[in-house]
Amino acid sequence: MTDSSSTSDPAAGPADPGPASSEPDTTAPTPANGLHPNETFDMETQMKTGDPEDNGLLESSMRLKPHEAQSYRKKALWVSWVSIVVTMILAIAAFTVSIMRHSASAFGFAFDATLDVLSSMIVLWRYSNAAAVHSAHREYIACVILGVVFILSAMTILVKAIHDLATKLQPEVDDFLYSVSVISGVVCTILCVCKFMLGKVLTSRALITDGFNSLVGGIMGFSILISAEVFKHEPSVWFLDATIGFLIGLIILAYGVKLLKDMVPRVRQTRHYERFE
Repeated sequence: MTDSSSTSDPAAGPADPGPASSEPDTTAPTPANGLHPNETFDMETQMKTGDPEDNGLLESSMRLKPHEAQSYRKKALWVSWVSIVVTMILAIAAFTVSIMRHSASAFGFAFDATLDVLSSMIVLWRYSNAAAVHSAHREYIACVILGVVFILSAMTILVKAIHDLATKLQPEVDDFLYSVSVISGVVCTILCVCKFMLGKVLTSRALITDGFNSLVGGIMGFSILISAEVFKHEPSVWFLDATIGFLIGLIILAYGVKLLKDMVPRVRQTRHYERFE
């Protein structure tokens, strides 16, 4: 009895493994986009980990959870409402002081307080839509509006200060002027700190700009006190009040121009992401 394997034809060679081992498998479905599933995953990962502004979002979208973002948004709205009410009262008081006491710095502060009211209203619009809390497009539009308001306000302050310097207008000092300057300086400084903190968390240039405006208001409030005290002891330094108002006007003008220069191109870049509006 012979083994069947020994009777096989030695010339036949090894068995043919079939076409599966020699040709690529074409039975796997090809994705519609022509990419391998791993490549698609890599692209999605890059989109998620890339610059958030490329997707029309602020950096805060990468760091804050949804409920945290909404909580800070509500705080920003509350701070804006408080700022509107308080600075409106201060603006009326400062306008009164500037008219009664011929104070250029008080006039400058009154205009800055009015600007603070407008900037806080813009921030209210900015965060009025809960779905747009991370919208870069909405953020940049608010900054552009703030930049225009800053420039208009600065021009008015500069014209008033130059007029007072040219006519050698001397301020009158009394307790009312002191009271307004101290209250304005303290309140605006507190508002400035709150806005800066919220702006940093929400990565909001609009909130930071609003905080900068409150900072300027605080400085101007204390400058009224300083210039009035100096004039009280040295009447020859009558120009200090108008000079401070002039410098504040220049600072606001420079900030407004820089804001427009930075934000106008970004508004154009993010105009395709209006779905967040």
